[in-house]
Amino acid sequence: MPVEQDRIAAVRRFNRFYTRQIGVLRKTFLDSPYSLGEARVLYEMADNKSPTATGIARSLDLDAGYLSRLLRNFQKRGLIEKTTSPRDGRLSHLRLSARGRKSFAPIEARSQRAVVTMLEQLTSADRARLVAAMATIENLLGASREQAAERSYSLHAPRPGDFGWIVKRHAELYAEEYRWREPFEGVCAQIVADFVNKYDAARERCWIAEFDGENAGTVMLVNDGGGVARLRLLLVEPKARGLGIGARLTDEAVRFARAAGYHKITLWTHSVLTAARHVYEKAGFRLTGTEEHQSWGQPVVSEFWDLEL
Repeated sequence: MPVEQDRIAAVRRFNRFYTRQIGVLRKTFLDSPYSLGEARVLYEMADNKSPTATGIARSLDLDAGYLSRLLRNFQKRGLIEKTTSPRDGRLSHLRLSARGRKSFAPIEARSQRAVVTMLEQLTSADRARLVAAMATIENLLGASREQAAERSYSLHAPRPGDFGWIVKRHAELYAEEYRWREPFEGVCAQIVADFVNKYDAARERCWIAEFDGENAGTVMLVNDGGGVARLRLLLVEPKARGLGIGARLTDEAVRFARAAGYHKITLWTHSVLTAARHVYEKAGFRLTGTEEHQSWGQPVVSEFWDLEL
């Protein structure tokens, strides 16, 4: 798919802004004796446990020849130490020497202060937006699942605006991923409206998962009558998939349903929602029926799942 020219221009504009923001083009980094590249290599050795040159080159996407010259210079100045790997004599592990740690400490302190100064200019809400936007860039442009997993998520009750977000994100994601159109958004809006207008605090709940300062998932449990609860509108944002959020939301709903005295949970889903179906099956739900029909502009197969409590 061709990329729109205005989006290309927007990315280039952001790149120019951020290189200035972090001082990439300055001769030295944070008034230290080192360039930004040199400071980043020192940081890798300060932050990691005895990395190898190959690992540093891969992590920073550096040319091997450039890195080799830089490391030789560091070693000549007494900033780093090399030790041979006990498991592979061809590999050398790197670490900062005492002199290297002393030389790097002011850079770390200045970097910390620079970030604090930048964030102090923003309100608490804008800080959260900034950090969330940075995390989104990382995720979209290739941050590994291991890196994402290092960051934690949390669950909370809906806050002002969250119910609107539930409808909006269901409509957007299902249109993008399954080409489901406007009638589906109306279904979601009605489910949310019924929950809000008829909410029974003793028997019903909605959970919002938050990841990197942004909403990342949701699910509702509602009273379906006759001692039966219904699970509704399970969703996990693409950037947060694979972290177990869907399973956690479902487990929370099951635990609440048991505590509230329900004897069964039922739900309605569709065969194309394979990730959700896997979550339900793993939680103990069993498929009890299917139904083919044309809805939301696409042929779909509805499925009915139940869990006896």
